[in-house]
Amino acid sequence: MMARTSARKAPGKRVAVLGAGSWGTTFAKILADGGADVVIWARRPELAREIQEAKRNSDYLAGVNLPLGLRATSRLDLALAGAEQVYVSVPSQALRENLKVAGPHIHAEAIVVSLMKGVEKATGMRMSEVISETLRLDESQIAVISGPNLALEIAKEQPTAAVVSSTSLEAAQSVASVARNRYFHSFVNTDVIGTEFGGVLKNLIAVAIGIVDGAGYGENTKASIITRGLVEMTDFAVAYGAHPETLSGLAGLGDLIATSQSPLSRNNTAGRLLGQGYHLSDVVNQMQQTTEGLASVAPILELARAKGVEMPIVEQVRQVLAGTLDPKDIAPHLTTDDEPQGERTMDGQAQGGSAVRRALKRAFDQLRNSGRSAPGDRP
Repeated sequence: MMARTSARKAPGKRVAVLGAGSWGTTFAKILADGGADVVIWARRPELAREIQEAKRNSDYLAGVNLPLGLRATSRLDLALAGAEQVYVSVPSQALRENLKVAGPHIHAEAIVVSLMKGVEKATGMRMSEVISETLRLDESQIAVISGPNLALEIAKEQPTAAVVSSTSLEAAQSVASVARNRYFHSFVNTDVIGTEFGGVLKNLIAVAIGIVDGAGYGENTKASIITRGLVEMTDFAVAYGAHPETLSGLAGLGDLIATSQSPLSRNNTAGRLLGQGYHLSDVVNQMQQTTEGLASVAPILELARAKGVEMPIVEQVRQVLAGTLDPKDIAPHLTTDDEPQGERTMDGQAQGGSAVRRALKRAFDQLRNSGRSAPGDRP
Protein backbone atom coordinates (compact mmCIF):
# COMPACT_ATOMS: atom_id res chain seq x y z
CA MET A 1 0.00 0.00 0.00
CA MET A 2 1.28 3.46 -0.88
CA ALA A 3 2.30 5.61 2.07
CA ARG A 4 3.11 9.30 2.17
CA THR A 5 6.75 10.02 2.91
CA SER A 6 7.36 11.22 6.42
CA ALA A 7 10.30 13.44 5.44
CA ARG A 8 9.92 17.19 5.99
CA LYS A 9 10.69 19.58 3.20
CA ALA A 10 14.06 21.29 3.28
CA PRO A 11 13.42 25.06 3.08
CA GLY A 12 15.75 26.98 0.83
CA LYS A 13 17.41 24.02 -0.85
CA ARG A 14 19.03 25.25 -4.07
CA VAL A 15 17.55 23.46 -7.09
CA ALA A 16 17.57 23.92 -10.86
CA VAL A 17 14.92 23.03 -13.42
CA LEU A 18 16.08 22.50 -17.00
CA GLY A 19 13.28 23.16 -19.46
CA ALA A 20 10.61 25.88 -19.44
CA GLY A 21 7.76 24.12 -21.22
CA SER A 22 4.45 23.59 -19.44
CA TRP A 23 5.66 20.75 -17.19
CA GLY A 24 9.08 22.20 -16.45
CA THR A 25 7.58 25.56 -15.51
CA THR A 26 4.85 23.91 -13.45
CA PHE A 27 7.37 21.84 -11.55
CA ALA A 28 9.52 24.90 -10.90
CA LYS A 29 6.38 26.43 -9.37
CA ILE A 30 5.80 23.30 -7.26
CA LEU A 31 9.34 23.48 -5.91
CA ALA A 32 9.26 27.22 -5.26
CA ASP A 33 5.87 26.97 -3.52
CA GLY A 34 7.41 24.27 -1.35
CA GLY A 35 10.13 26.61 -0.15
CA ALA A 36 13.04 25.72 -2.45
CA ASP A 37 15.36 28.27 -4.03
CA VAL A 38 14.61 27.61 -7.71
CA VAL A 39 16.24 28.74 -10.95
CA ILE A 40 14.64 27.56 -14.18
CA TRP A 41 16.59 27.36 -17.44
CA ALA A 42 14.79 28.38 -20.62
CA ARG A 43 16.43 27.81 -23.98
CA ARG A 44 15.00 31.06 -25.38
CA PRO A 45 16.26 34.26 -23.73
CA GLU A 46 12.94 36.04 -24.25
CA LEU A 47 11.08 33.30 -22.36
CA ALA A 48 13.60 33.41 -19.53
CA ARG A 49 13.14 37.17 -19.39
CA GLU A 50 9.34 36.89 -19.18
CA ILE A 51 9.54 34.36 -16.34
CA GLN A 52 12.17 36.41 -14.49
CA GLU A 53 10.52 39.81 -14.85
CA ALA A 54 6.78 39.25 -15.34
CA LYS A 55 6.50 35.93 -13.46
CA ARG A 56 4.51 34.54 -16.38
CA ASN A 57 5.03 31.93 -19.11
CA SER A 58 2.45 33.02 -21.66
CA ASP A 59 3.58 30.45 -24.26
CA TYR A 60 2.82 27.40 -22.11
CA LEU A 61 0.88 28.47 -18.99
CA ALA A 62 -1.26 31.40 -20.05
CA GLY A 63 -2.93 33.19 -17.16
CA VAL A 64 -0.87 31.50 -14.43
CA ASN A 65 1.05 33.67 -11.97
CA LEU A 66 4.42 32.20 -11.03
CA PRO A 67 6.00 32.57 -7.56
CA LEU A 68 7.78 35.86 -6.96
CA GLY A 69 10.89 34.02 -5.79
CA LEU A 70 11.22 31.91 -8.94
CA ARG A 71 14.22 32.98 -11.02
CA ALA A 72 14.95 32.23 -14.68
CA THR A 73 17.89 32.38 -17.03
CA SER A 74 18.89 31.23 -20.50
CA ARG A 75 22.43 30.43 -19.27
CA LEU A 76 22.96 26.86 -18.14
CA ASP A 77 25.97 27.74 -16.00
CA LEU A 78 23.94 30.24 -13.97
CA ALA A 79 20.95 27.93 -13.63
CA LEU A 80 23.08 25.04 -12.35
CA ALA A 81 25.48 26.99 -10.11
CA GLY A 82 25.24 25.52 -6.61
CA ALA A 83 22.21 23.32 -7.40
CA GLU A 84 21.91 20.34 -5.05
CA GLN A 85 19.11 18.84 -7.14
CA VAL A 86 18.63 19.18 -10.90
CA TYR A 87 15.18 18.50 -12.38
CA VAL A 88 15.22 17.81 -16.11
CA SER A 89 12.17 18.47 -18.29
CA VAL A 90 13.22 18.53 -21.94
CA PRO A 91 11.92 16.50 -24.90
CA SER A 92 13.10 12.91 -24.44
CA GLN A 93 14.75 12.75 -27.86
CA ALA A 94 16.80 15.86 -27.04
CA LEU A 95 17.85 14.73 -23.56
CA ARG A 96 21.26 13.32 -24.45
CA GLU A 97 22.39 16.44 -26.32
CA ASN A 98 21.13 18.75 -23.58
CA LEU A 99 22.97 16.74 -20.93
CA LYS A 100 26.23 16.89 -22.87
CA VAL A 101 26.07 20.67 -22.69
CA ALA A 102 24.79 20.85 -19.11
CA GLY A 103 27.03 18.12 -17.68
CA PRO A 104 30.13 20.24 -16.97
CA HIS A 105 28.02 22.60 -14.86
CA ILE A 106 26.27 19.96 -12.73
CA HIS A 107 27.78 19.45 -9.27
CA ALA A 108 29.35 16.02 -8.86
CA GLU A 109 27.17 15.16 -5.86
CA ALA A 110 23.89 16.61 -7.16
CA ILE A 111 20.83 14.40 -7.51
CA VAL A 112 19.49 14.51 -11.08
CA VAL A 113 15.73 14.06 -11.38
CA SER A 114 13.93 13.06 -14.57
CA LEU A 115 10.51 14.64 -15.12
CA MET A 116 10.27 13.08 -18.61
CA LYS A 117 8.06 10.25 -19.83
CA GLY A 118 9.63 8.76 -22.92
CA VAL A 119 12.26 6.36 -24.24
CA GLU A 120 15.13 7.23 -26.52
CA LYS A 121 14.32 6.19 -30.08
CA ALA A 122 17.83 5.24 -31.12
CA THR A 123 18.61 3.07 -28.09
CA GLY A 124 15.29 2.23 -26.40
CA MET A 125 16.82 3.48 -23.14
CA ARG A 126 14.74 4.91 -20.32
CA MET A 127 15.46 8.51 -19.37
CA SER A 128 17.25 7.54 -16.15
CA GLU A 129 19.52 5.26 -18.20
CA VAL A 130 20.35 8.08 -20.60
CA ILE A 131 21.13 10.33 -17.63
CA SER A 132 23.36 7.70 -16.03
CA GLU A 133 25.25 6.98 -19.24
CA THR A 134 25.67 10.56 -20.40
CA LEU A 135 26.60 12.10 -17.04
CA ARG A 136 28.37 8.96 -15.78
CA LEU A 137 26.37 9.04 -12.58
CA ASP A 138 25.70 6.18 -10.23
CA GLU A 139 22.02 5.20 -10.22
CA SER A 140 21.82 6.20 -6.56
CA GLN A 141 22.18 9.85 -7.68
CA ILE A 142 19.26 9.62 -10.08
CA ALA A 143 15.54 9.86 -9.37
CA VAL A 144 12.42 9.91 -11.53
CA ILE A 145 9.03 11.48 -10.88
CA SER A 146 5.78 10.23 -12.38
CA GLY A 147 2.05 10.21 -11.73
CA PRO A 148 -1.25 11.79 -12.83
CA ASN A 149 0.33 15.18 -13.45
CA LEU A 150 -1.50 17.33 -16.00
CA ALA A 151 0.54 20.51 -15.90
CA LEU A 152 -2.17 23.19 -16.20
CA GLU A 153 -4.30 21.69 -13.41
CA ILE A 154 -1.31 21.62 -11.06
CA ALA A 155 -0.21 25.11 -12.09
CA LYS A 156 -3.70 26.19 -10.97
CA GLU A 157 -2.96 24.44 -7.66
CA GLN A 158 -5.50 21.66 -7.96
CA PRO A 159 -4.42 18.91 -5.50
CA THR A 160 -2.58 15.90 -6.88
CA ALA A 161 0.11 13.36 -5.99
CA ALA A 162 3.14 11.81 -7.64
CA VAL A 163 5.74 9.13 -7.04
CA VAL A 164 9.45 9.82 -6.61
CA SER A 165 11.48 6.73 -7.41
CA SER A 166 15.17 5.94 -7.03
CA THR A 167 17.17 2.80 -6.38
CA SER A 168 18.36 4.75 -3.33
CA LEU A 169 15.50 5.21 -0.88
CA GLU A 170 17.50 8.01 0.74
CA ALA A 171 17.72 9.87 -2.59
CA ALA A 172 14.00 9.37 -3.26
CA GLN A 173 13.10 10.75 0.17
CA SER A 174 15.47 13.69 -0.29
CA VAL A 175 13.74 14.65 -3.55
CA ALA A 176 10.25 13.99 -2.17
CA SER A 177 10.93 16.27 0.80
CA VAL A 178 11.57 19.15 -1.61
CA ALA A 179 8.96 18.29 -4.25
CA ARG A 180 5.88 18.76 -2.09
CA ASN A 181 3.65 21.56 -0.90
CA ARG A 182 0.03 22.16 0.12
CA TYR A 183 -1.35 21.06 -3.29
CA PHE A 184 1.31 18.57 -4.43
CA HIS A 185 2.16 15.45 -2.42
CA SER A 186 5.05 13.09 -3.16
CA PHE A 187 5.27 9.40 -2.31
CA VAL A 188 8.38 7.27 -2.76
CA ASN A 189 9.37 3.84 -4.05
CA THR A 190 12.50 2.10 -5.29
CA ASP A 191 10.99 0.59 -8.46
CA VAL A 192 12.54 2.92 -11.03
CA ILE A 193 11.80 0.56 -13.93
CA GLY A 194 8.09 0.31 -13.15
CA THR A 195 7.74 4.00 -12.39
CA GLU A 196 9.41 5.07 -15.63
CA PHE A 197 7.73 2.56 -17.89
CA GLY A 198 4.35 3.42 -16.36
CA GLY A 199 4.86 7.02 -17.42
CA VAL A 200 5.93 5.99 -20.92
CA LEU A 201 3.36 3.30 -21.64
CA LYS A 202 0.28 5.22 -20.47
CA ASN A 203 1.02 7.77 -23.23
CA LEU A 204 0.59 5.08 -25.86
CA ILE A 205 -2.74 3.92 -24.43
CA ALA A 206 -3.86 7.55 -24.19
CA VAL A 207 -3.20 7.95 -27.92
CA ALA A 208 -5.38 4.87 -28.54
CA ILE A 209 -8.17 6.33 -26.40
CA GLY A 210 -7.94 9.59 -28.32
CA ILE A 211 -8.17 7.73 -31.63
CA VAL A 212 -11.36 5.88 -30.73
CA ASP A 213 -12.82 9.04 -29.23
CA GLY A 214 -12.11 10.94 -32.43
CA ALA A 215 -13.56 8.10 -34.48
CA GLY A 216 -16.82 8.42 -32.56
CA TYR A 217 -16.75 5.42 -30.22
CA GLY A 218 -18.25 5.69 -26.73
CA GLU A 219 -17.42 5.06 -23.10
CA ASN A 220 -17.65 1.26 -23.20
CA THR A 221 -14.98 1.11 -25.89
CA LYS A 222 -12.73 3.53 -24.05
CA ALA A 223 -13.14 1.73 -20.72
CA SER A 224 -12.29 -1.58 -22.37
CA ILE A 225 -9.14 -0.12 -23.90
CA ILE A 226 -8.03 1.51 -20.64
CA THR A 227 -8.46 -1.78 -18.80
CA ARG A 228 -6.80 -3.95 -21.44
CA GLY A 229 -4.17 -1.28 -21.90
CA LEU A 230 -3.22 -1.55 -18.24
CA VAL A 231 -2.66 -5.28 -18.79
CA GLU A 232 -0.31 -4.54 -21.69
CA MET A 233 1.52 -1.94 -19.61
CA THR A 234 1.94 -4.36 -16.71
CA ASP A 235 3.04 -7.32 -18.84
CA PHE A 236 5.65 -5.16 -20.55
CA ALA A 237 7.01 -3.53 -17.41
CA VAL A 238 7.18 -6.79 -15.45
CA ALA A 239 9.07 -8.40 -18.35
CA TYR A 240 11.73 -5.74 -17.84
CA GLY A 241 11.95 -6.21 -14.08
CA ALA A 242 9.24 -3.93 -12.69
CA HIS A 243 7.02 -4.82 -9.74
CA PRO A 244 3.42 -5.29 -10.91
CA GLU A 245 1.96 -3.29 -8.03
CA THR A 246 3.77 -0.18 -9.27
CA LEU A 247 1.59 -0.28 -12.38
CA SER A 248 -1.55 -0.30 -10.23
CA GLY A 249 -0.39 2.83 -8.42
CA LEU A 250 0.03 6.50 -9.27
CA ALA A 251 2.71 5.94 -11.90
CA GLY A 252 0.58 3.41 -13.76
CA LEU A 253 -3.18 3.37 -13.30
CA GLY A 254 -3.37 6.88 -11.86
CA ASP A 255 -1.45 8.44 -14.73
CA LEU A 256 -3.31 6.29 -17.27
CA ILE A 257 -6.71 7.53 -16.09
CA ALA A 258 -5.69 11.19 -16.12
CA THR A 259 -3.92 11.09 -19.47
CA SER A 260 -6.56 9.00 -21.23
CA GLN A 261 -9.54 11.12 -20.21
CA SER A 262 -8.38 14.73 -20.14
CA PRO A 263 -8.46 17.18 -23.06
CA LEU A 264 -5.37 18.70 -21.43
CA SER A 265 -3.41 15.57 -22.40
CA ARG A 266 -1.31 16.10 -25.52
CA ASN A 267 -1.33 12.37 -26.22
CA ASN A 268 -5.12 12.17 -25.98
CA THR A 269 -5.46 15.26 -28.19
CA ALA A 270 -3.08 13.87 -30.81
CA GLY A 271 -4.99 10.59 -30.87
CA ARG A 272 -8.31 12.38 -31.21
CA LEU A 273 -7.04 14.31 -34.23
CA LEU A 274 -5.84 11.07 -35.79
CA GLY A 275 -9.24 9.52 -35.13
CA GLN A 276 -10.88 12.44 -36.89
CA GLY A 277 -8.88 11.67 -40.02
CA TYR A 278 -5.93 14.04 -39.82
CA HIS A 279 -2.62 12.76 -41.18
CA LEU A 280 0.23 12.26 -38.69
CA SER A 281 2.27 15.13 -40.16
CA ASP A 282 -0.68 17.49 -39.71
CA VAL A 283 -1.15 16.35 -36.12
CA VAL A 284 2.51 16.92 -35.28
CA ASN A 285 2.33 20.40 -36.81
CA GLN A 286 -0.74 21.28 -34.72
CA MET A 287 0.78 20.23 -31.40
CA GLN A 288 2.65 23.06 -29.68
CA GLN A 289 4.80 20.73 -27.60
CA THR A 290 6.34 17.29 -28.02
CA THR A 291 3.82 14.44 -27.86
CA GLU A 292 5.89 11.71 -26.23
CA GLY A 293 3.40 8.93 -27.03
CA LEU A 294 3.86 9.37 -30.77
CA ALA A 295 7.65 9.17 -30.46
CA SER A 296 7.61 6.15 -28.16
CA VAL A 297 5.43 3.71 -30.15
CA ALA A 298 8.19 2.25 -32.34
CA PRO A 299 10.89 1.79 -29.66
CA ILE A 300 8.39 0.32 -27.18
CA LEU A 301 7.17 -2.25 -29.71
CA GLU A 302 10.78 -3.18 -30.46
CA LEU A 303 11.45 -3.67 -26.75
CA ALA A 304 8.25 -5.70 -26.42
CA ARG A 305 9.30 -8.03 -29.25
CA ALA A 306 12.68 -8.54 -27.57
CA LYS A 307 10.89 -9.94 -24.49
CA GLY A 308 8.11 -11.73 -26.36
CA VAL A 309 5.42 -9.45 -24.92
CA GLU A 310 2.24 -9.03 -26.95
CA MET A 311 0.88 -5.48 -27.14
CA PRO A 312 -2.06 -5.52 -29.57
CA ILE A 313 -3.33 -2.07 -28.60
CA VAL A 314 0.03 -0.40 -29.16
CA GLU A 315 0.48 -2.35 -32.40
CA GLN A 316 -2.85 -1.00 -33.68
CA VAL A 317 -1.75 2.52 -32.76
CA ARG A 318 1.41 1.97 -34.80
CA GLN A 319 -0.67 0.96 -37.81
CA VAL A 320 -2.83 4.07 -37.53
CA LEU A 321 0.29 6.25 -37.32
CA ALA A 322 1.69 4.48 -40.39
CA GLY A 323 -1.56 5.02 -42.29
CA THR A 324 -2.14 1.29 -42.80
CA LEU A 325 -5.21 1.08 -40.54
CA ASP A 326 -8.31 3.27 -40.73
CA PRO A 327 -8.94 4.79 -37.28
CA LYS A 328 -12.57 3.66 -37.51
CA ASP A 329 -11.37 0.05 -37.67
CA ILE A 330 -9.23 0.25 -34.55
CA ALA A 331 -11.74 -0.57 -31.76
CA PRO A 332 -12.73 -4.09 -32.85
CA HIS A 333 -9.06 -5.06 -33.07
CA LEU A 334 -8.30 -3.61 -29.65
CA THR A 335 -11.16 -5.22 -27.76
CA THR A 336 -11.30 -8.73 -29.25
CA ASP A 337 -8.92 -11.67 -29.69
CA ASP A 338 -8.74 -14.30 -32.41
CA GLU A 339 -9.98 -16.89 -29.91
CA PRO A 340 -11.44 -16.69 -26.40
CA GLN A 341 -8.85 -16.08 -23.72
CA GLY A 342 -8.96 -15.66 -19.96
CA GLU A 343 -8.76 -12.17 -18.55
CA ARG A 344 -5.28 -11.61 -17.20
CA THR A 345 -4.56 -10.46 -13.68
CA MET A 346 -2.11 -7.73 -12.75
CA ASP A 347 0.77 -10.19 -12.52
CA GLY A 348 0.10 -11.51 -16.01
CA GLN A 349 -1.41 -14.82 -14.86
CA ALA A 350 -4.11 -16.10 -17.22
CA GLN A 351 -7.35 -17.06 -15.55
CA GLY A 352 -8.62 -20.15 -17.34
CA GLY A 353 -5.19 -21.19 -18.58
CA SER A 354 -3.88 -24.62 -17.75
CA ALA A 355 -3.52 -25.54 -14.08
CA VAL A 356 0.03 -26.71 -14.76
CA ARG A 357 0.98 -23.40 -16.22
CA ARG A 358 -0.47 -21.52 -13.24
CA ALA A 359 1.31 -23.81 -10.78
CA LEU A 360 4.63 -23.30 -12.54
CA LYS A 361 4.06 -19.56 -12.55
CA ARG A 362 3.42 -19.53 -8.79
CA ALA A 363 6.49 -21.65 -8.14
CA PHE A 364 8.67 -19.37 -10.24
CA ASP A 365 7.36 -16.26 -8.46
CA GLN A 366 8.09 -17.80 -5.08
CA LEU A 367 11.65 -18.65 -6.09
CA ARG A 368 12.20 -15.22 -7.61
CA ASN A 369 10.92 -13.40 -4.53
CA SER A 370 12.20 -15.91 -1.98
CA GLY A 371 8.65 -16.39 -0.73
CA ARG A 372 8.06 -12.67 -0.24
CA SER A 373 5.89 -10.30 -2.22
CA ALA A 374 7.68 -7.62 -4.17
CA PRO A 375 8.03 -4.28 -2.40
CA GLY A 376 5.75 -1.47 -3.51
CA ASP A 377 5.61 2.22 -2.74
CA ARG A 378 6.80 2.87 0.75
CA PRO A 379 7.17 5.73 3.21
